[in-house]
Amino acid sequence: AQIRYSIPEELTRGAFVGNIAKDLGTDVAKLAAANLQVLSDSDSQYFSVNVNTGVIMVSERIDREQLCGQNPRCFLHLKLAIENPVEFYRIEVEILDINDNPPEFPSDEVSLRIYELASLGARFPIQPAQDPDVGTNTLQTYHLSANDNFNLNVKARTDGGKFPELVLERALDREFRAFHHLVLTAEDGGSPPQSSKIRITIQVLDANDNHPVFDRPSYGARLVENSPLGTLVVKLNATDVDEGPNGDIRYSLSSHNSAALRQIFAIDEQTGEIRVQGNLDFEEATVYEIEVEAKDMGSPTMEEHCSVVVEITDVNDNAPEVILTSFSSSLSEDALPGTVVAVIHVRDRDSGEQGKVLCHVSPDLPFQLRKDYEHQYSLLTSTRLDREHVAYYNVTVSASDLGNPPLSRHTILPITLTDVNDNAPQFEQASYEVLVAENNPVGSVLVTVSAADPDSEQNSRLSYSILRAGGTDPGLDPTRYLSIHPTSGQVTAKFPFDYEQTTYLQFHVEVSDGGSPALRNRTLVHVFIVDQNDNAPEVHFPRAGEDSAAQFRISPSIVPPALITKVVAIDADSGRNAWLSYHLVEATDLGLFSVALRSGEVRITRALQDTDASAHELLVVVRDAGEPPLSTAVTLVVLVEEKGPEALQGSEARAADGGGLPTITLYLIVSLVLISTVSLVGLAALGVRCL
Repeated sequence: AQIRYSIPEELTRGAFVGNIAKDLGTDVAKLAAANLQVLSDSDSQYFSVNVNTGVIMVSERIDREQLCGQNPRCFLHLKLAIENPVEFYRIEVEILDINDNPPEFPSDEVSLRIYELASLGARFPIQPAQDPDVGTNTLQTYHLSANDNFNLNVKARTDGGKFPELVLERALDREFRAFHHLVLTAEDGGSPPQSSKIRITIQVLDANDNHPVFDRPSYGARLVENSPLGTLVVKLNATDVDEGPNGDIRYSLSSHNSAALRQIFAIDEQTGEIRVQGNLDFEEATVYEIEVEAKDMGSPTMEEHCSVVVEITDVNDNAPEVILTSFSSSLSEDALPGTVVAVIHVRDRDSGEQGKVLCHVSPDLPFQLRKDYEHQYSLLTSTRLDREHVAYYNVTVSASDLGNPPLSRHTILPITLTDVNDNAPQFEQASYEVLVAENNPVGSVLVTVSAADPDSEQNSRLSYSILRAGGTDPGLDPTRYLSIHPTSGQVTAKFPFDYEQTTYLQFHVEVSDGGSPALRNRTLVHVFIVDQNDNAPEVHFPRAGEDSAAQFRISPSIVPPALITKVVAIDADSGRNAWLSYHLVEATDLGLFSVALRSGEVRITRALQDTDASAHELLVVVRDAGEPPLSTAVTLVVLVEEKGPEALQGSEARAADGGGLPTITLYLIVSLVLISTVSLVGLAALGVRCL
C-alpha cells in the first residue's frame, strides 16, 4: 500500500505529518508488537515514527529549495517495514513551497555608460534578480522608478525566467544631464510579496557627433609615368570640430581601392601626404582614382571620404614589339617577286606619336615590306632569288616609333633558300685535247673530264656518258674503244691504239644532273694518237729472199760515180719515226762503193782495177730516226763482168730498173707531202674550232 502526505517546508522539529496506524487501519499495539521500522530513500532522516502512537513527525529542518531546487513538485519517500508477517508500506511526502525567499539581484548597484546619440528604442539589459521559490512565490514582476528617458521592458522566457531591459524612449543629452539615477525593484507573488531593489547609475558619454571634413570634395594631380619612388602626389587636409580623440584625424586608403593601386600609392596617416611607392606605367593605367578616408579617433569613429584623381602622362619608355603572325623560314629559290614570306604585326604600348611604328628592311636585300594596314606589314620578295648566289639570308626587320628620342627594336628573320634544278652542269673546259701514245695499256686513264653543278643535293649529283660526235666516221664508234666512269668522269681505253690504223678520234661526253627533269651539257673531246716507233723500215727495192741477196752486174770499165742501184725502203711510222737513213755497214772493199744517206743510191766511187775482186758483197742498213731507232739490212752482190749479149741484156734490164727509180722516189715524196698537208689542215681546223 502507498500513503501520501503533504506538508509545507520549514516545519519545526516534531511537527505532525500523519498518523500511520489510523491511515493503515491497524491497531497501535499491533504496530508496536510488529517491530515497526521507518526507512528513508535520502541520506538524511527527515522523519520519525512514534510506535506507541503511530504518528509520523518531522525530525529535521526541511528546505524545499535545497532538496528540489526549481522543480515545481518536491517529494520525499519513506518505507515502513512490519514483521510477523513481513509487510512493506510506501509513504510519499510532498513538500510544499512557502514564500521564504525574496528576489535578489547579483549586486546592489549597476553602472551603465550610454552615448548621448544612442538611438531611440535602444535596449540595455539589466542582470535579472533570482528567486529560488517556485510557483506564485517566485519572481513575478519588476518596477522602474520614474524618469524622463527610459522605460522598462520585461522579457519572459519559455522557462518562466524574466529579464528586465531599459528602453531609451527619449534622446539623451549629456550637456543637459550627464548622469541618470534609477531604481529597479524586483517583486515576487507571495503573500505577502517580497522584493529587492538595485540602483542603476547611467553615465551619458559625449558622442562623436561631428565627422571630419575635407577642405575639398575631390583632389587632382598629374604625374609622369616612371616617377621616382617617394614622389609627392598630393597632401590632403581634413578637420574635425570635435575635441580630444573625437577630433584627432587619421588618413588611410579606402578598402574600395584595388590591391594593385595600394601597391602603387601610399598615404601618411598623420599628415595625409600621398606618395608614389610603386611603378607608374601609362600603358597599364592612364588615370588612377584613389579613394581616401579620414577617420577621427572617437568611439565609435566617424569618417569622411574623398577621391584623388591622378592623371599619368606618357613618356616614350616602350620600344616597339614585332610579332610574327606568319613566317616561313624556308623559301624556294624560284619564288616569284612579290611572294609573301612573313606577316608581321607591330605594336607600341606608348600613346600618341610615341605609339606610331614604322618598319623597314635593308634595301640591299631582295626583300621589301608592304604595309597592309595599321600595325601590320608583309615581308615580300622584291627580285628573283638565286640560291647558288646567296643561299641564306638574315633579314633584319627594324621597327622604330616616332618618340623623341625614338626607340627601336630589331628582329632577325633567318630565311633559307631551297634548291630547284635551275642550273645545267658546266664543264671546266669547252673541249678537251688529249695526246695518247699508241700501244697504250688497256684501262689506262686517257683524260678526266670534270663538270660542276651549283645546285645542291640531288640536283648536283652528276653522271657522265660518252656519245658519238657529229661528222665522225660511223665505223669509229668511241664506245668501242673507250669507257667513262659515270661519277668520276675518267675516260679509259678498252684497247691499245694503233697509230697506223687510227690517228685521231673525237667524241662527246654528256653530263646530266639528278634533278627532275634532268639538265644536261656536253663537251667535245679530241683524242690525238701519237705515233710510236713500233715499225722497222721495210725494203721495197731491191727485193731479195730471206737467205739470198740481190745481185747486180757492172762492167769493168764503169766510170765513177756511176749509179749501180738504189735501195728503196718505207717505214709505216710517221714523222721522225719515218725519217730513214741508209748506211753501208760492210763491203768487200769499203772504199770502192758508197751509199747516199737519204736517197739510198749505191754508186761506185773509183775506177775498177785489175786487182779488184770480181764480186763484191755490200751490207746496206736502213735506219729510222725513232727513239730507239729501228733498222733493216739488205745484202747486195755486185758482179764485175765483161759485156756480152747476156750481160748487155742484164745491163739494160738493170738500166731499165734504174730508170724506174726516179718514179718511185717521186711517189714517196708526193705521199709525204699529201700526208703532211692533211695533218696541217686537220690541226688548223681543230685550232679554229677550239678558238
